[in-house]
Amino acid sequence: MGDNTVRFGLLGCIRFASKFVRTVTQSSNAVIIAISDPSIETANTFAAANDLSPENVSVYGSYEELLDDPGVDAVYLTMPVTQRAKWAVTAAEKRKHLLVETPPAQNAAEIDKIVDACVSNGVQFMDGTIWLHPKRTVRIREMMFDSGLVGDVRHMYSTMTTLVPEQVLERLTKEAMGLAGAIGELGWYPIGAALWAMSYQMPVSIRALPSSVATNSVGTILSCSASLQFGSTSTATAIIHCSFLSQLSTELAISGSKGSIQMNDYVIPYKEETAWFEYTSGAKFVDMHIGWNMMPEKVTVDCSGTEESQEGTMLREFVKLVQGIKRGDSEADPRWPEISRKTQLVVDAVKKSVDTGCEVVYL
Repeated sequence: MGDNTVRFGLLGCIRFASKFVRTVTQSSNAVIIAISDPSIETANTFAAANDLSPENVSVYGSYEELLDDPGVDAVYLTMPVTQRAKWAVTAAEKRKHLLVETPPAQNAAEIDKIVDACVSNGVQFMDGTIWLHPKRTVRIREMMFDSGLVGDVRHMYSTMTTLVPEQVLERLTKEAMGLAGAIGELGWYPIGAALWAMSYQMPVSIRALPSSVATNSVGTILSCSASLQFGSTSTATAIIHCSFLSQLSTELAISGSKGSIQMNDYVIPYKEETAWFEYTSGAKFVDMHIGWNMMPEKVTVDCSGTEESQEGTMLREFVKLVQGIKRGDSEADPRWPEISRKTQLVVDAVKKSVDTGCEVVYL
């Protein structure tokens, strides 16, 4: 193990964390050296299920023990969102770099506490929005902003929905899901997608759409749509939708003054080894409006290879940042916490709109 290998610890041993373990195992410059969970039995079961040898990986029955391990450079946080801010701050104060599952906090105030702790202790923060990193996303940005094929963004439509069995819906409490419910757990993605398409220009007004809001008997938000207006320097608008009441849907459509881009699987591609999107530029109806003057162009991006998956590209970016800090070549990149904070501010605004009877919220 080289001196520049980034040594990870896991805070939380939920099943979903197995995906991260697989990604690190395939990496050439990162390694898992410790895992932790409040239940030592859960941690041991996770270690066995993921072939984490006790000779190479320490197993702890508390988060505190792992954070006190001097060998750990960075931690991946997967505990419930209601606990993430507390442990992210504690980890930063122990000078551990942070890769935090989405949403990283319950509100912008919590994110501010996390970021302040990271800045004070010189550690990197990044949330786990995996789709921001792979080659497909890079290719789309090149087409939108370098080639100008889309022109000025006029409208975006984005979804993140996944059907939860009816008998489970009542168990989705605010203690488990966080204060924003589906808006935080799922809405993080379509909100983030709209901001990404706008180069993180913030909307000026936000409104939850009244007929779209659904809650369970304990008040947890299960479904919501919202409109975003970017105003001032732009005429762009966005509609986002998140729901635990609809079948799986991860759509992103971007309409511009010159063209459009469409993805149906922007959060997680249909296949890990390949990803694609469609675009048009200069499209119009033919005479008598009996068809179009073109078919959408399909662009396929090869994502094969151990480090080219969405998780692999995210890990590579995070590890590169941590390595630079470890060597003393660079400081923490403020771009990633800024993206998280802006996304959370819009999540908070949608939640506030719901709480006020779907009134318009101005930023």
